[in-house]
Amino acid sequence: MSAGDPFQGEGFDWDRDNSEKIWSKHEVSPFECEQAFFNRPLVVAPDESHSVAEARFYVLGRTDAGRRLFLVFTARRNQVRVISARDMSRKEREIYESHEE
Repeated sequence: MSAGDPFQGEGFDWDRDNSEKIWSKHEVSPFECEQAFFNRPLVVAPDESHSVAEARFYVLGRTDAGRRLFLVFTARRNQVRVISARDMSRKEREIYESHEE
């Protein structure tokens, strides 16, 4: 998985403490995060303001149930490692909707 193409990974790498933090703060499960990567549209962009030690990306995506999520992730050992996840803001929903067909 390269910084230019973050989706050539071999699955997901979950940190237990981080996934528990995402759940307690935003009630987003790891399963919902993973679903967002496989549904379309999927809006991906580099998160350059937070990419100090490693390349980070943000994703606007949706779960199978239609929940719209904003996620931040990095690539580690050829796996997607979700750093943060929450519901999209109004502005993020507008951006996401502009990519829907």
